[in-house]
Amino acid sequence: MEIKQFIATKAFIEHNGKILILRESPKYQDGANVGKFDVVGGRVKPGEHFKESLQREIQEETGLDVDIGEPFFVNEWRPIVRGEQWQIIGIFFRCKAHNNTVAISNDHNEFLWINPQDFKQYPLIENLHPAFEEYLKR
Repeated sequence: MEIKQFIATKAFIEHNGKILILRESPKYQDGANVGKFDVVGGRVKPGEHFKESLQREIQEETGLDVDIGEPFFVNEWRPIVRGEQWQIIGIFFRCKAHNNTVAISNDHNEFLWINPQDFKQYPLIENLHPAFEEYLKR
């Protein structure tokens, strides 16, 4: 089986000490984690600058106006999507939201602002656990 490889940017969006998480909707066509929470992000399109990609994803998924900070963590995960093996290399960024008014896309059906130290209390996708652990070290 051929593996499809993608680069993804992921946003730890901060507002008043909390981090935004979104629950994946069954309507999301490329979804592999229905019902689980993730942070905002997505694939970088060929030729697209990674910060432009993240800004686009934040606008599409939340409508938030944010300042994108520096990357703080890199990881990879290997979901099976529509019968295909994917390898996703994710780069996680600290971001600051100007407000907390979220307008989620159809790819998600709920959002929460959580205390980052409480991340284990939520049904997060597995690749977020090491990212939250690294985030909390800083």
